[in-house]
Amino acid sequence: MYSSSPRPHPAAGFAILLFAIPLSQSSPWAALWTTPCILIASVLITWGAESAQFFVAQGFALAILAWMQTLPEFAVEAVLAWKQQTPLLIANLTGALRLLTGLAWPIIYLTAAVVYRKRNGRPLRGIRLERDQSVEVVALVLPLLYALVIWWKETLHVYDACVLVVLYAAYLVLLTKLPPQGHERIDDLEKIPRTIVKSARPWRISAIAACFLAGGLLIYFTAEPFLGSLVAVAGAIGIPSFVIIQWFAPVISEFPELASTFYFARQEEGAATAIMNITSSNINQWTLLVAMLPVVFSISRGEISGIPLDPQQQNELLLTIGQSAAGLIFLLNMEFAWWEALSMFALFLAQFILPPFFGEASRIWIAYAFFLWTVLGILAIVFQKRRPAALSCFLETWRAHVAG
Repeated sequence: MYSSSPRPHPAAGFAILLFAIPLSQSSPWAALWTTPCILIASVLITWGAESAQFFVAQGFALAILAWMQTLPEFAVEAVLAWKQQTPLLIANLTGALRLLTGLAWPIIYLTAAVVYRKRNGRPLRGIRLERDQSVEVVALVLPLLYALVIWWKETLHVYDACVLVVLYAAYLVLLTKLPPQGHERIDDLEKIPRTIVKSARPWRISAIAACFLAGGLLIYFTAEPFLGSLVAVAGAIGIPSFVIIQWFAPVISEFPELASTFYFARQEEGAATAIMNITSSNINQWTLLVAMLPVVFSISRGEISGIPLDPQQQNELLLTIGQSAAGLIFLLNMEFAWWEALSMFALFLAQFILPPFFGEASRIWIAYAFFLWTVLGILAIVFQKRRPAALSCFLETWRAHVAG
């Protein structure tokens, strides 16, 4: 049961400060106050991150923005790992990742398309990415390949965490080489972050720090009772905890990305940034978030331990990898087309429609469909004998800002 609490080893005592949130009796009614707290924390973190992005390098700012936006998701996963709820760890992780790519990307396109038609009187065929954004596209390749390795060996271990942290560190170092965000886009921000950015330096720093601190404290004190309330709700209405944690919890914890990308997508030039915001969050979660799980799990057990993956978890992980890989193929030409958004949403929706009629095996069919799409995309690149636009832009960006 979720309410069981493992006895931590004395060597792990320091981790109590981070993860041993005061326990309370899990009650479905707790959702009435924990859910608003998580949402408020998400908004505060989004305001702070959006304000901070104008004072460091552009790509680096987007990565930090993505990290701060996923802080609620990190908190949820940390609690699950500390409680050693291994079946629910993969549920929450895969649900969050599939929401970001399968639902958020199509919403971004739809929002941008509606705004574009109102302003220009014609349909939006696709969202064109900027040249420097090829870094995020290319950086997603290695984490996805390593995720396949984790799926193949059926376990997530501490040494996997080391590899994933190195991948993310290399990505972050590369982003610091990119040029800073232009201040001409400050007016595109919402009222509160725009006011913060335009404030005098001492007030600006204080406001950004206050947003992060207040949001972080709210998440710290509500993450555990939030999860407990979700499991209690699931038990009360007869829905499996796996389903609640996989889909409802990520909708709340991923609220910052959904909110900020909606802001970006409404702007004339912001749709590409919205897509990259989600891509950066994907990189973040495939590396740092996955790396955190075996570390916290091992600290909770008092010994270095791996997290075994049962057949259901493997299937969920494979489906998530397939969806992310297909999304990566879509972006290799540095454009997200209307039919790609429609296809991604249709296959995302199929995950809910097909299983009641064809059983859980239908999820594997959908995973195979994603991988087939990926393979066909790779074959098209090979037979065309033409370098993908994302790779060409990445090499140009490397020569301009790194090698130079």
